[in-house]
Amino acid sequence: MKLGKLSRDLHEAYQGTGVKGRVRHFDGWIARSARAARSARSAQEADGTSGYDHSATVKEYYNLCSGFMVWGWNESLHFVPLTPEESLEESIVRHQRLMISKLDLKPDMAVVDVGCGVGGPMRRVVREAGVKVVGINISEVQLEKARKLNAEAGIAHMVDYEACSFMNMGGIEDETFDRGYAIESTCHAPDKVRAFEEIYRVLKPGALFWGQEMCLTDKFDPEDAGHRVIEQELRRGIALNDIATFGEVNRALEAAGFQVIEGMDRDIQEGPSTPWYSTMDSRRGTLGNTLRRLPWGRKAIIAGSKMAEMLRLLPKGSSEVVRLLDRTADAYVSGGKTGIFTPLYCFLARKPL
Repeated sequence: MKLGKLSRDLHEAYQGTGVKGRVRHFDGWIARSARAARSARSAQEADGTSGYDHSATVKEYYNLCSGFMVWGWNESLHFVPLTPEESLEESIVRHQRLMISKLDLKPDMAVVDVGCGVGGPMRRVVREAGVKVVGINISEVQLEKARKLNAEAGIAHMVDYEACSFMNMGGIEDETFDRGYAIESTCHAPDKVRAFEEIYRVLKPGALFWGQEMCLTDKFDPEDAGHRVIEQELRRGIALNDIATFGEVNRALEAAGFQVIEGMDRDIQEGPSTPWYSTMDSRRGTLGNTLRRLPWGRKAIIAGSKMAEMLRLLPKGSSEVVRLLDRTADAYVSGGKTGIFTPLYCFLARKPL
């Protein structure tokens, strides 16, 4: 994406709002959530919300950050297993084709994309499997971008959209879809069991469900202060209500009624591989790694975006969004290097007949 296109996308997304203040407000979401939880406990409220809505935090995260995420990463806003002989873009294609194969997609199947982002995986699924997809997304900014990109790709007639939280897809009838997938979306759920129950509801009996979750690994030690700092930075920067372990994800799936067919950290590969976080840490490891993903490149973009704000090429406050993403990228790398975190816990589950 060129700078001019980025500028147009950001102006459309931000619509003259006070971006700097929005970033500052977003940054304090963990403290607001904790205060709400304390208030709920003191009032003995059964629902435990007390004025804090985590779905609104997730929506704001994507409304603020999607433009820069697409510009700096890819239209497919997710991590993938990397290999030395591939570029990031090639690895994304390979990983999405693995999902297509695991889901055993057939032409004209009805598929739900839970948390569809700007539709990168959706476009590959539609083009290569010939299925019809409904994209679920709470962010109108992302949905509008997905609509435009799908129209440009010539697949608009194969896709419908629901602007809602995947925690409540009330506009969709029971047992609607033959297949479903959720790529780095249900990790945002304030209640993972309820999220999976809602997905279970809209799938037909026998349907397959693929998911990719951000998880803590067995190396995470809650007594280690350094580990806790990394976990906190990851939660704050990515709007994660909590970060589940592999076992917690599986138990939530089973509690919702799914049969777990397989689940594994896809970053652990046979043969030559590159750590999933390498594209944010070093030019080594993947082909053609873009400089703007690397630490010094991100710092240069912060400075450059400040200048672009002065010249009115970018909306005011854009540099604060880049600063947020840069800090989060550092947390990703720290989580990866210590081995306590992976965004590549991938599972395949089935709704029983």
